[in-house]
Amino acid sequence: MVKTDVQAEALSAVDKRAVMHTYARQPLQIVRGSGCNVYDERGGSYLDFTSGIAVNALGHCHPALVAAVTDQVQTLWHMSNLYLTGPQAQLAGRLTEACGMDRAFFCNSGAEANEAAIKLARRYAKTRYGAHKGEVLTFANSFHGRTIATVTATAQPKYQEGFGPLPGGFRYVESFSMAAVREAVTPKTCAVMIEPIQGEGGVRPVPAAFLRELREYCDKTGLLLIFDEVQTGAGRTGAWLAAQRMGVAPDIVTLAKALGGGLPMGATLAREDVAAAFTPGAHGSTFGGNPVAARAALAVLDVVLAPGFLDGVKRRGEQLQAALCEVAMHTDRIQDIRGMGLMWGVEISGAGAAEVVEKCRDLGLLVLTAGPSTLRLLPPLVVSAAEIERAVAILAEALA
Repeated sequence: MVKTDVQAEALSAVDKRAVMHTYARQPLQIVRGSGCNVYDERGGSYLDFTSGIAVNALGHCHPALVAAVTDQVQTLWHMSNLYLTGPQAQLAGRLTEACGMDRAFFCNSGAEANEAAIKLARRYAKTRYGAHKGEVLTFANSFHGRTIATVTATAQPKYQEGFGPLPGGFRYVESFSMAAVREAVTPKTCAVMIEPIQGEGGVRPVPAAFLRELREYCDKTGLLLIFDEVQTGAGRTGAWLAAQRMGVAPDIVTLAKALGGGLPMGATLAREDVAAAFTPGAHGSTFGGNPVAARAALAVLDVVLAPGFLDGVKRRGEQLQAALCEVAMHTDRIQDIRGMGLMWGVEISGAGAAEVVEKCRDLGLLVLTAGPSTLRLLPPLVVSAAEIERAVAILAEALA
């Protein structure tokens, strides 16, 4: 049912009065979604190229997700991790296989998955090498979460401002070069944590050659290699993991966002010897691996890993890249186009990304920013060729 203007205004007033002002809201109330489209309280439709910030991998209200979640909420909602539940065990088996890992820990978000990865790396290193080990290297322009530890791991001062004193144990590498990594490593270093594509940092793919060198260096020095695939995982790049497309295997990998298809779900996966550092009581989560979220994740796996699906993501990604390059030939506002699969950043001249987002919205397209000068396009993985054409046409009009 479409809300009346009075109802919409009342909801907006409550939101402004009662919700902490941690978000710069867009002037929309989204009331319904279907496929790659969402609808506001007045019935207006928008092509959604945000995917809920890379969460709605299967779009809105995908039938497989609706069926799985509906069935599960009628069976068992929650039992805690003190008891075995079928959906979690099934998900662990399928997810470890998909990721090439041995064990999984389930939580509710990307920040929690990265917290678990940091804790696991430190516990493993202290057990194996001694109490002095615990330092984690991260990279400039990274983003690893909003908790006090993961915001410290995030090497962007704007996210850290006002939250000191920040915990120790993190060092930042300024560039994707092995010389910079070697300079940053100390006797205390236990792990290197990196996003294969920096999302919040401007949609910046890390060169695959550098990731391979980093893998070799970690093997030689005994450091753990952690891939933060919170935004790139679950098919976003055209492979289940970006690591797989880049040909590099981490020791620990984190997932969230698209993993639950829209329900809160995060996971930290590791190889057997590393995972063994987590013993009963070492870490935990009340809601992690909840049966409903696990069923949703299983449905995501069913769809994304079905024969041909990821090849389709690659094709749509190539189409989107080519279309963006075509637009760039006819405007001097586009300075760079970066990405992989269905994760693309469009850097524009000046610092007007927010203005372009507003113009796109007025024309019926929802896109994101990734910094003041970069537009971020994250369509659902089920996007059609026609929807990509429509989205790029709107973007071109907004840039004109």
